[in-house]
Amino acid sequence: MKRTLCYVVAVVAAALLGACSPQSYDVVVVGGGVSGTTAAIRAARLGVHTLVIEEGPWLGGMLTSAGVSATDGNYRLRGGMWGELRDSLEARYGGAEALKTGWVSNLLFEPHVGAEIFAAMASAEEQLSVAFESRVESIERIDGVWNITLRGPKGKQRVVARVVIDATELGDVAAAQGVGYDLGMESRAVTGEDIAPEEANGIIQDLTMVMILKDYGRDMTIPRPADYDSTLFACACDNAICHTPKEANRLWSQQMMLTYGRLPGGKYMINWPIEGNDYYVNMVEMTPEERREAVAKAKAHTLNFLYFIQHQLGLNTLYLADDEFPTEDLMPIIPYHRESRRTHGLVRFKLQHITSPYDYTLYRTAIGVGDYPVDQHHTRYTGWEALPNLYFHSVPSYGLPMGTLLPEGVDGLIVAEKSISVSNIVNGSTRLQPVVMQIGEAAGIIAALAVREGIEPREVSVREVQREVLRGGGYLLPLLDLPATDSHFAALQRVAVTGVMECVGMTVGWENQTWLRKDEPISVAELSAGLHRFDGDRFTLRSEERMVTLADLEGWFGEINDAIWNAWGLPDYNANRPLTREECAVVIDALLRPFEREVTINGDFQ
Repeated sequence: MKRTLCYVVAVVAAALLGACSPQSYDVVVVGGGVSGTTAAIRAARLGVHTLVIEEGPWLGGMLTSAGVSATDGNYRLRGGMWGELRDSLEARYGGAEALKTGWVSNLLFEPHVGAEIFAAMASAEEQLSVAFESRVESIERIDGVWNITLRGPKGKQRVVARVVIDATELGDVAAAQGVGYDLGMESRAVTGEDIAPEEANGIIQDLTMVMILKDYGRDMTIPRPADYDSTLFACACDNAICHTPKEANRLWSQQMMLTYGRLPGGKYMINWPIEGNDYYVNMVEMTPEERREAVAKAKAHTLNFLYFIQHQLGLNTLYLADDEFPTEDLMPIIPYHRESRRTHGLVRFKLQHITSPYDYTLYRTAIGVGDYPVDQHHTRYTGWEALPNLYFHSVPSYGLPMGTLLPEGVDGLIVAEKSISVSNIVNGSTRLQPVVMQIGEAAGIIAALAVREGIEPREVSVREVQREVLRGGGYLLPLLDLPATDSHFAALQRVAVTGVMECVGMTVGWENQTWLRKDEPISVAELSAGLHRFDGDRFTLRSEERMVTLADLEGWFGEINDAIWNAWGLPDYNANRPLTREECAVVIDALLRPFEREVTINGDFQ
């Protein structure tokens, strides 16, 4: 009896001790949105024990929980986990063409399908745990270890981690840790951006409470909302009560408004920026209760728009889809935030870094790419007419610098989602879904490498992160010359991102494109200038305008025989013919090994 009693006491004591002892992880990701999900999966794939803490029941953030299941940009830059998502969607729906159901995007899907895909991707990783319906109550770094208290379905839990990634929608973790940030528009004097306003302000972009509608085939008109005002939506599309549209050049037909976000399965995503369900409120620095009240008002605004669609436009068989979101009101789980705190990072990415990349060195630190114009939504803000017109302001495609993810002054922390260190104007492009996925992927890589090497995230080698991005089939610079599946893809990326060969950006219609011009020859003068930039001690400048031949490369790097040439997968071994830029890039990558030369977080060669 005594022995049994002692055993029971020991078991109870062990259980109590276990309940008090924190669960240990290498990396904790706060926020299971777009970047939080990709960060957690990527870190786990690199073998580090990872936890993602998500307040809702789904992973995927704006692509799923917010209902914005239409992606913008990077359509021709298919790589990394962005490519994995597209592969899964195409497999689910029956090919790429099946996703071209609306005109706002070439890739649309039902939010619940996106959530299922992200859940499957996460569940496939043995090193990844997900705490759904959980929120962080406290987070503190003590002696190099993050101590986190979270509350979820199992009550209060304590966890510890070596690295934390802030993937919250509004940058809450970084702000709580004292990281500096900007909110709203910076002044032109501060950023040097010629289209920035003269004076700074605290105005952020409109958010949207999206709705997914489906046709029920019968009258589904909701009761008239008590605060309904048809004038708020009068010119959402061309109709009988539209007389003075805010944007006369953007007055679309009723059908165009509806099919803008038509989804597979015949549903309609209503995320309509033209006098529709965009809603202005700056909830970033509100208390949790104030945020809940703000979301309730945004929902009410969207329901008013629904009544307008049903009553004024006569589309009374359309109503909120009852098979999308796991919510009682059939609305999305979260609002679509276009803007967050923009933290002060080791690097601040500004418009001039995109428009004139070779005037700076940041392009050498790129860890992801974007190609969408600057797109800002402000028309629900009272006084929007006086703000800079940033509706689809064209910029070249770009590589995003690694230092934008690393906050100043706080160790052990990486920032992701829309809170990275960029200007307000640049956020109008980096906020878009494919870019945010890549931000998360890079954040996960940085975190995993920091853990594995026992160093701070800011000490992680830029080149090691870039190597891992390439191993995952991701882009460093937005070169359209070769897809990520091509055997020479990584060579061109390495030669371009080290500046040995410069690429050219251009705008073609709605597209922002960047090309290395792989099939064109390159002059001796241009290539020698690139090699000299890379290593001025080894390579001298040459002025010949004739085109580079194999003999020239042998003069720089030594003899190249036909067996080596063929092993590189290059055609027509001929010492005297002009070489293409691709051929030169492959040879330079193999013999110069440009990634063996490290760069600082600012892109200066070490």
